[in-house]
Amino acid sequence: MKTWILLLRGINVGGNNLIKMQDLRALLAKAGFQNVRSYIQSGNIALESEISEATQIRQQVQDCIEASHGFTPKTLALDADTLAQIIADNPFPEAVDPPKNLHVFFLAHAPDTPNIEALSALCTASERYVITDHAAYLHLPDGSGNSKLSAQLEKHIGVPATARNWRSVNKILELAAK
Repeated sequence: MKTWILLLRGINVGGNNLIKMQDLRALLAKAGFQNVRSYIQSGNIALESEISEATQIRQQVQDCIEASHGFTPKTLALDADTLAQIIADNPFPEAVDPPKNLHVFFLAHAPDTPNIEALSALCTASERYVITDHAAYLHLPDGSGNSKLSAQLEKHIGVPATARNWRSVNKILELAAK
């Protein structure tokens, strides 16, 4: 049995794509997943499954949601070991406090040719970023709400991504261990 993390993008935001986590947990359990649990309302799920491929589990979860709720959220699937490695690889260990200023953009796949020049031009003097095969780490001391880097990251790396702040990333790993 493998532990999977599913990060759903764009649910329960602005009154759109509403799914109660209690309902989602029940739906996924009914679909055969085991030990389904969630963290907050923004679509962070941990579960166990015999499925061994991320693309297969992602598709099955998306199909369940489409059939029951009528929309297909962008979903990223990664195993718990990959999440633990992303946390261990944090290039900004001094930036974890406060955790709201450090963000991890989980990448659907490794970027082929990220536009580093454009990304660097978007950075303010206090912002920093590092892009790896699995994640982009953004240290945003002035917050993510006004950050051009945060807002345009996907466009300039050419890869679908979903972001979580450092606190959520660590809480999701704790969730996976339960």
